[in-house]
Amino acid sequence: MTDRIRRIAPAALLAALAAAAWGCSPGVANPVDPDGARAALKTTLDAWKEGKTPDSLQSASPAIVAQDMEWASGAKLLDYSVVSDKPADANLDARVKLTLSARGKKVEREAKYLVTTSPAVTVFRDMMK
Repeated sequence: MTDRIRRIAPAALLAALAAAAWGCSPGVANPVDPDGARAALKTTLDAWKEGKTPDSLQSASPAIVAQDMEWASGAKLLDYSVVSDKPADANLDARVKLTLSARGKKVEREAKYLVTTSPAVTVFRDMMK
């Protein structure tokens, strides 16, 4: 009997976990508010350009959670321009041309930001782009 339980237990556990995960699916995400997302992106990039930290956006109204590894590592934003943006379900997918000063050198690059407006306002840089 013990050998049979050892063989069946992993399959039963996997089936129970799959059923639980299926029953807990979140459904449809909150659609993005494009105008609110554009404003959050502008507020975020302006804060970086002004020399503020990502954490300083927590006191904005509404509060913004921002993440950009170059910003966090000390790169200075000299200028930016939004190249394009489009709503994509719960996100605004924005392409931004950044002009940075990193280690004393001026660098230009295009970055992709994903901006959400609900349930929280977030501006995250897609570091894979």
